[in-house]
Amino acid sequence: MSTSVLDMSVSLDGYIADPDDFLGGEDGERLHKWADAKGKSARTAARFQEQWNAAGAVLAGRRTAELMDHWGGDHGGLPIFVPSHRPPGPAARWGYPLVTYVNDGIESAMAQAKAAAGDKDVQVRGAYTGQRALEAGVLDVVQIHQIPVLLGRGRRLFDVLPSEIELEIVQVIDTPEATHIRYRGRR
Repeated sequence: MSTSVLDMSVSLDGYIADPDDFLGGEDGERLHKWADAKGKSARTAARFQEQWNAAGAVLAGRRTAELMDHWGGDHGGLPIFVPSHRPPGPAARWGYPLVTYVNDGIESAMAQAKAAAGDKDVQVRGAYTGQRALEAGVLDVVQIHQIPVLLGRGRRLFDVLPSEIELEIVQVIDTPEATHIRYRGRR
């Protein structure tokens, strides 16, 4: 059975991007530099890369999908499901056959993504979509790569939640570049 995983890099103060959608630092990629680690940390980064590559589908928020140009129509060959109340733009509508816009809610979008993924993971992309999936009870795992930097402003990962949500720590991996924490929702 498929597992849905929200996998995000986040600053120590809870931001996933600055106000201009850059990921921090002079080159706009500070929050993702851990994935290019060298030495001992490279093995940890490689383990996460293997997880991402083993996914069977992607569930992405509309804003995230559009910022990434729908990853060119697929996410490494994976189908992409985008929950949205508005129809897709021209590229997603006609040029990207692996992109499906779902207009009947996050639950339906997740069900379709899990069906497409089979027994592989569904990678969830985007803060808003992650929040809505948590709220609806359809997000299985939250995986955070906490980066030792304070951005001070921007877009927070968990800005708006309807109530307190209990999580259980499943795994912690500490490296000089990031602390990787995997949580499972308590049901």
